[in-house]
Amino acid sequence: MRVQGGAARHQSKKRVFKRAKGFRGGRGKLLRSVKETIIRADCYATRDRRVRKRDFRALWITRINAAVRQLGLRYGEFIAGLNKAQIALDRKTLAEMAVNDNPAFVKVVELVKTALGKA
Repeated sequence: MRVQGGAARHQSKKRVFKRAKGFRGGRGKLLRSVKETIIRADCYATRDRRVRKRDFRALWITRINAAVRQLGLRYGEFIAGLNKAQIALDRKTLAEMAVNDNPAFVKVVELVKTALGKA
């Protein structure tokens, strides 16, 4: 009589298939394909957690640049002026201000212009 694994094997497969929920075709139904797909999915997930951070930073910079250009500065000048004026706001906050709280953002830009001597 040979050992077949029984309950432990069933649990193991169930755990793997649960992670493959929503995968199409054999990638969600066949054990070997499911295992390969899950490994690949984990690699993408790890990589893309970093990529997401990059993407958001790029989005914030684009938003800040667009808002600052309407007020007569370039993004690089604005960031240099922030440092010169010793204003410690990160790009996420600045982008949020530019989109949702325009009067406050305009005040920050005015402070930066004063620090740069462009007022």
